[in-house]
Amino acid sequence: MDEVAVNLKTWASYVAAVVVQVAYGGANIIVKIALAKGMNQQVLLVYRHVLAVLLLAPFAYVLERKQRPPLSFWVMVKIFVLASIGITIHLNVFYAGLGYTSPTVAHALSNASPALTFLVAVLIRMEKVETGSARGRAKLGGAFTCIAGSLIFTFWKGGYLFKSILERPLIHVHEYDTKAGGTVVPKHRNWMKGSALILTSNITWCTWLIFQGIVYKIYPAPLSLNALVCLFALLQSSFLAIFFCRDPALWRLEWDVQLLAIIYSGLVTSLLANNLQIWCISINGPVFAAMFSPLSLVFVAIFSAIAFAERLHLGSVMGAFVIIVGLYCMLWGKRADNLATEPFKNGKGFDGDDTMQIPETTNSPLPITSERK
Repeated sequence: MDEVAVNLKTWASYVAAVVVQVAYGGANIIVKIALAKGMNQQVLLVYRHVLAVLLLAPFAYVLERKQRPPLSFWVMVKIFVLASIGITIHLNVFYAGLGYTSPTVAHALSNASPALTFLVAVLIRMEKVETGSARGRAKLGGAFTCIAGSLIFTFWKGGYLFKSILERPLIHVHEYDTKAGGTVVPKHRNWMKGSALILTSNITWCTWLIFQGIVYKIYPAPLSLNALVCLFALLQSSFLAIFFCRDPALWRLEWDVQLLAIIYSGLVTSLLANNLQIWCISINGPVFAAMFSPLSLVFVAIFSAIAFAERLHLGSVMGAFVIIVGLYCMLWGKRADNLATEPFKNGKGFDGDDTMQIPETTNSPLPITSERK
């Protein structure tokens, strides 16, 4: 009976990991449509974090009132910086890049996040690399392969241009020009600028992941930390909105895709997907969750080819392939390294002491922590 329960939990974790990636892919698609329909990204961030704070704060207050440590001035400063890096700067740059390009490009470049996180951790000596071992070379080589794939994806736009499945998009997110030969191409799209912005946002995200682990050690109350991060992000976004969103029409909400983007990003992304990912990590470890990240690229690419009539260059496809190869090389090396250096219990990635795993990939503004009590 216990074996059946374990198998069911294992299969449930696989299903949950797939649902998480589909949810993240859906978030980028819906936000892309909302931004193309005229929604201001600052307005989206303010409303999104209003919803997140209202939902998180009551749970954090009730569930962690006995374990929540006292807040000192310097802890508040560190949480404020954490919100600035991981949410305010990251999401503003990411949404700006998404406006110039497509959800497919965003998800392809996001697959390089584990490699960037690993390299940042190596630079600040939080991660050690044994270049004399196969697993060490796999981690280092995979990380640089991911970076190389990201550069190929960003800067190689020549060569063959694949045909779209449909001649005209089902969902219009751009104005279109018709060139000679009947080719339909979007206006106001700059894939190189958009890719560079998204790659920059991934670097800030990776820095946030590292800093997140440091802050968690001094304030080990995940729900309260999440609520405070969202609160500071709300204050920062509201401050920026004072200068860039003075038109009252920008704040008017109607029953359209813009309202859907706010609800989806607040509920599905911040709560459902994040909680499922935390559960997956608690069962199988962060490497398991990271291995499913390319699924969101496949989902978004198929949807974009059908709904947006998106066309990809040969360089984009080759770059995405190189990123995924590098990602799995690095994850294999990381997994082998963990198995060789830590006494894993039941294959979950936890040892006998209380530990915190810093995640290697995520698309959510909430900290991903896994802890054994």
